[in-house]
Amino acid sequence: MEIASLENRTIAEFVLLGFYGIPELHFLFFIVFTVVYAFIVIGNMLIIVVVISSQRLHTPMYFFLANLSFLEILYTSTVVPKMLEGFLQEAAISVTGCLTQFFIFGSLATAECFLLAVMAYDRFLAICYPLHYPLLMGPRWCMGLVVTAWLSGFMVDGLVVVLMAQLRFCGSNRIDHFYCDFMPLVVLACSDPRVAQVTTFVLSIVFLTVPFGLILTSYARIVVTVLRVPAGPSRRKAFSTCSSHLAVVSTFYGTLMVLYIAPSAVHSQLLSKVFALLYTVVTPIFNPVIYTLRNKEVHQALQRLLQIKKTETVG
Repeated sequence: MEIASLENRTIAEFVLLGFYGIPELHFLFFIVFTVVYAFIVIGNMLIIVVVISSQRLHTPMYFFLANLSFLEILYTSTVVPKMLEGFLQEAAISVTGCLTQFFIFGSLATAECFLLAVMAYDRFLAICYPLHYPLLMGPRWCMGLVVTAWLSGFMVDGLVVVLMAQLRFCGSNRIDHFYCDFMPLVVLACSDPRVAQVTTFVLSIVFLTVPFGLILTSYARIVVTVLRVPAGPSRRKAFSTCSSHLAVVSTFYGTLMVLYIAPSAVHSQLLSKVFALLYTVVTPIFNPVIYTLRNKEVHQALQRLLQIKKTETVG
């Protein structure tokens, strides 16, 4: 009777278990991920400030980069604070709060998939069609691409959340993850989740493989164009930049594909958490490094900004 009562009970909140199997490392994880989170927020905020304050960086490439930085601040902030709480105490979250976190994080991650494709397309036009680039990437077109990326992300994941909200959750309320992700959440549903599962699978295939395919195509065309340039510093720089970008993009898309397209039987829950860390924490660290720290224009803009602030302080 008690078991039947538990199974019929509709739960009001979930508990995020996080990395519960290694409690002796929780405090160390808390310190490490607090530092990492601060680096992500400060680094990406610095990119936004530099791009806005420097007239020379008011170009499509840096407009997209500033949007990427803003997006990564938001989606990292959706997940990491709750993960940090779980290292110190039991991280409880209401059902509504859990679905909200899933919706916001999923929407921002999907928007990043589109935005990374837009950025690759922008580099393709700039390198392969330099004479036509200013006409092809005008301000209105750039704004339209960014708005489309953001809206598409929220529309796609909005559909999934609507289906998730129809599910009934009872029995165990313990989510074996550090945030409210689809698979750890749907296994707790008492009602039939197949519609939500099939919909998520189909959407994942379409909205992961298509943008990733566009990125690979864009960089393939870039490589072909660069190979026609005589060997020298500019050619080496182009190859170095492309390889760095592809490394980050492949990590981001690869982990998402494993988690949302590959059958759950091929990876353990612990491995799923490790993959989730790659796209929630690792790629937001590397994006500021890859896209800016090796960029002379950003270095110069940052130096000018710091010089102005120093002059204002002295004055």
